[in-house]
Amino acid sequence: MDTYASFYQRSIQDRDAFWAEQAELIDWHVKPKQICDYSQPPFANWFVGGQTNVCHNAVDRHVTSRGDQPALIYVSTETGQEVTYTFAQLSDEVQRMAAIMQSLGVKQGDRVLIYLPMIAEAAFAMLACVRIGAIHSVVFGGFASHSLATRIDDASPVLIISADAGSRGGKVVPYKPLLDEAMTLSQHKPSAVLMVDRGLAPFTSLPARDHDYAALRQQHLNARVPCVWLDAAHPSYTLYTSGTTGKPKGVQRDTAGYTVALAASMQHIFQGQPGEVYFSTSDIGWVVGHSYIIYGPLIAGMATLMYEGLPTRPHGGVWWELVEKYQVTHMFSAPTAVRVLKKQDPALLSTYDISSLKALYLAGEPLDEPTAQWIADGLGKPIIDNYWQTETGWPILTVANGVQTMPSKFGSPGVPMYGFNVKLLDDNTGEELTGAQEKGVVVIEGPLPPGCLQTLWGDDERFVKTYWQSVPGRLVYSTFDWGVRDEDGYFYILGRTDDVINVAGHRLGTREIEESISSHPNVAEVAVVGVADALKGQAAMAFVVAKDASALGDAAARLKLEGEIMKLVDSQLGAVARPSRVLFLSLLPKTRSGKLLRRAIQAVCENRDPGDLTTMDDPTPLQQIKEQLV
Repeated sequence: MDTYASFYQRSIQDRDAFWAEQAELIDWHVKPKQICDYSQPPFANWFVGGQTNVCHNAVDRHVTSRGDQPALIYVSTETGQEVTYTFAQLSDEVQRMAAIMQSLGVKQGDRVLIYLPMIAEAAFAMLACVRIGAIHSVVFGGFASHSLATRIDDASPVLIISADAGSRGGKVVPYKPLLDEAMTLSQHKPSAVLMVDRGLAPFTSLPARDHDYAALRQQHLNARVPCVWLDAAHPSYTLYTSGTTGKPKGVQRDTAGYTVALAASMQHIFQGQPGEVYFSTSDIGWVVGHSYIIYGPLIAGMATLMYEGLPTRPHGGVWWELVEKYQVTHMFSAPTAVRVLKKQDPALLSTYDISSLKALYLAGEPLDEPTAQWIADGLGKPIIDNYWQTETGWPILTVANGVQTMPSKFGSPGVPMYGFNVKLLDDNTGEELTGAQEKGVVVIEGPLPPGCLQTLWGDDERFVKTYWQSVPGRLVYSTFDWGVRDEDGYFYILGRTDDVINVAGHRLGTREIEESISSHPNVAEVAVVGVADALKGQAAMAFVVAKDASALGDAAARLKLEGEIMKLVDSQLGAVARPSRVLFLSLLPKTRSGKLLRRAIQAVCENRDPGDLTTMDDPTPLQQIKEQLV
């Protein structure tokens, strides 16, 4: 295929032949007899009759050809540790972990809940689970006890793997007390807990339940645990993602479809080659950490750099220092992180030799054009945005430079990726929008391609009700995001369907207003939410973190900047989009993973209860909002 357009069209129109070719990128114990069974929409069953193993494809198959090459590079600026594991060493560690799990009663199909910080043992645990056919459920380290308990009850694990503590910004975060409280709160009681003692925080062990990882590892130093060949549809893991209502949703991933999807993405999207180094700054508690810290790079025969620490500690150039030291070729981060770096000395972007770096990939939230331009200018490297979800497991929209070199457009994540039959639907009529610059809901026509969720763990009905809707002649999966498509087929994401502001009948995407405001030279970060307004239904309200807050010491200076921002939005989007207020904060309210707490901001502005804030990183900004609204 010499052009991406024909490559993409073939993936949609000749689906099975296309994915049969992609399936050749991985090792099979038994080749599939059928590529896609979509006889019970919306449930898609990929590579029917095939048998494979994720761990074999990520680790074992590389040991013979590149066993002495780096596989896992573990760096913690929190504890000062740096350890490199070759593929052969990683294989040994994974087999030791698998033997420990088996000694604690874990069998094929059992669930193992992993509640760990960013340490190498977390990678060993995930790979060991898929090696023996256990289903891992990683919970973001440091999640509060109530949140952890709901996940324990839903996943019903036989084993929980945890640690004494994590560390963030030099501050120790004890995990064991949170875990013990969660197990008191949960109705399901796992029979065993495996503890990694990092020596960061004292903890109390329950002799019959809690087991020491280091001691058991010594007992299994020479363990040899073969990969279990698993049916293509066997679940590889569940990962919880918040719902707008009710309990978190356990996204369930298969084995073969996920392995094939990641192998294909490493080639077609990321252009990763064996022996190169991939550095994703995410956390294993999130989908990027699953797909592009642990599995994707290793499947491609690359080394993966797993980092515990902040982008600003011990200094604002630490990421680029690591790029230089480990000759990182591919880097994956989030717009939030780049905006944090915008506050650092820009000279740090050119202090280190980053000539090895081919591109910086960004995802997790909309990437505004000024931020993209800033980091592109600073690094002198391609900045490639991509858009996807926990549910899809790999990018829906980006550019596939491994198929054909494609231009990136700042502000757009890109074009639909092969296999994703992306459409825009009119929210009122359900009809497909085919013209340029028409706003609609971004949907994907079924079947979802390999690597996407099979269902929600234990809840097929919720899977269908939450995500799928019937439109004339077909079922479509809703992303719950508004988007527009330009004349070249590039999509622009305008925000969640529930983040759209309706001001006097005008529908405004929060993203559009945020992009306008962030073009002001003294704006580092911005969030816009819709707040109830007696006259207009809703009014836009903006919350800004200034690049230079020293100039905002008095009310007159704040009023001046607020006026400048309002005029800017007026000139770029029109008076209808002008925010009713612009409030200035020291930082935006976010979760520990960097997600903006829009609903909490909105609730505070409307004098409502902001709800569950257990994942919040710092309560200060919500307090600042309350004080300014008085």
